[in-house]
Amino acid sequence: MRILVVEDEPVLALRLQQTLEAAGFAVDVAYDGEEGWFLGDTETYDAAVLDLGLPKIDGVTVLRRWREAGRTLPVLILTARSRWTEKMAGFQAGADDYLTKPFEMDEVVYRLRALIRRAAGHAQPELVCGPLRLDTLAGRVTQDGVPLKLTAQEFRILSYLMHHAGKVVSRTELLDHVYDRHFDSDSNVLEVLIGRIRRKISGNLIHTVRGQGYRLAEASGP
Repeated sequence: MRILVVEDEPVLALRLQQTLEAAGFAVDVAYDGEEGWFLGDTETYDAAVLDLGLPKIDGVTVLRRWREAGRTLPVLILTARSRWTEKMAGFQAGADDYLTKPFEMDEVVYRLRALIRRAAGHAQPELVCGPLRLDTLAGRVTQDGVPLKLTAQEFRILSYLMHHAGKVVSRTELLDHVYDRHFDSDSNVLEVLIGRIRRKISGNLIHTVRGQGYRLAEASGP
């Protein structure tokens, strides 16, 4: 899953990036509202972490512009402002969740995972696709109760497919959601990783739909 972090404090931005990458996310970082608005408007993200007190363009304006342009990505607001009127302004602009500084880094991870899961239409924290189970809170996949040993990239790919089980996911869509904006989309890395995932899970669960992309079976059949 791919996250946009818009935070002007370099130390905090770095901590967020490192924490989210360690949790299995691909992360892009913007340090002001203008860059953050542009990335959110032109790139594909599963969620955004957005500070309100940003230079150039404030966070509420960034969020309002995204929503007016039809950008539906879940947005977690971060702010040092604790007054309810300021929080309400964020929600009125289209925020999905809110954290007041200081906060625990793990809470950012859990809240983002919950936002992404609900945006994909899943109410429960555990996603089940035949013998595969994804614990979205712990960030762990098991098959028949046995944990799968996945790299960060493999986990992002399988997690995205499980969030959209039964649907055909194009190569472009997968690349947009599992890699940051600096990734070379012309490489064959995705195909190599799909092959590795197939070897790690038993059964014919990931199907190639010729000319369209990949589909993860909702059950263990073809």
